[in-house]
Amino acid sequence: MRYVLRRVGQAVVVLFAAFTAAFVLLQAMPGDAVMIRFENPELGLSPEQIAALREAYGVDVPAHRQFLHTLLGFLRGDFGYSVQSGTPVSRMIAEALPGTLLLASLGFVVAVILAVGIAFLSTYPRLSWIRGALRALPSLFVSVPVFWLGILLVQVFSFRLGLVSVIAPGPVEGLILPVLTLAVPISAPLAQILVRSIDEVYTRPFVTVVRARGASHHRVLWRDVAGNALLPALTMAGVLFGELIGGAVVTETVFGRAGLGRLTEQAVGNQDVAVLQAVVLLTATVFVLINLCVDLLYPLLDPRLRTKAGAAA
Repeated sequence: MRYVLRRVGQAVVVLFAAFTAAFVLLQAMPGDAVMIRFENPELGLSPEQIAALREAYGVDVPAHRQFLHTLLGFLRGDFGYSVQSGTPVSRMIAEALPGTLLLASLGFVVAVILAVGIAFLSTYPRLSWIRGALRALPSLFVSVPVFWLGILLVQVFSFRLGLVSVIAPGPVEGLILPVLTLAVPISAPLAQILVRSIDEVYTRPFVTVVRARGASHHRVLWRDVAGNALLPALTMAGVLFGELIGGAVVTETVFGRAGLGRLTEQAVGNQDVAVLQAVVLLTATVFVLINLCVDLLYPLLDPRLRTKAGAAA
């Protein structure tokens, strides 16, 4: 229980730091979103009406009071109102979030399938050349910008080969290229970690004993090595899934998909601080919660860590 409470406390501290950083940076943005939106002469609003709007949006008070008001609102699930549309931000997030979570989840599943397939295929002697390729691929794929990869996939698979339509695609067809855009960059580093973990497990004494008893390569790999080799990759998988939420925002913008990406793009153009702050905090929350779940699950999957956690507590 002490171990759990310590991890939960660390997650709360990280979320508070993320909220504070987002608030400070957004407050430092030039201009006033309310004034930009409502001081337009075409609206014909009087100074008194604009002052009332500033009071309604809570931007007429000092920054420290705005910070406390926003923090308390977030704790209640109240993200305020969009300056541009007047819609509650919580409703806008609720409408945009499912599409982004679907895209990120599918991208994660495809990335794991690719990584596991590549890692385990590389253990067979005839495919050992894959190991050499994996030494270069992670740094290459991670350094490739998501938007550039998305544009490249559209150019190749849609415009050149005509295999996937990007103009009015169906529900399934419209997910193919965005999911690949998310999955490909993270599959290589995950596969590299798996390969190193497999190599390390193969050197353990129990694997030598199983081999000495005449077990086949296939049996040793899938019955004795796989379970132990997958554990070190679990932490990295949690981190990568958290990053997928941010990558999904960019990917949605490239492919014109409805979700947090389009919502963020519109909020940036309109300097809609309430929406931007909600998106940043939501992304940070998902990232922290996933890594918290990984931290809590890891000792359950590996008894050695459970013993260490109990001793540390």
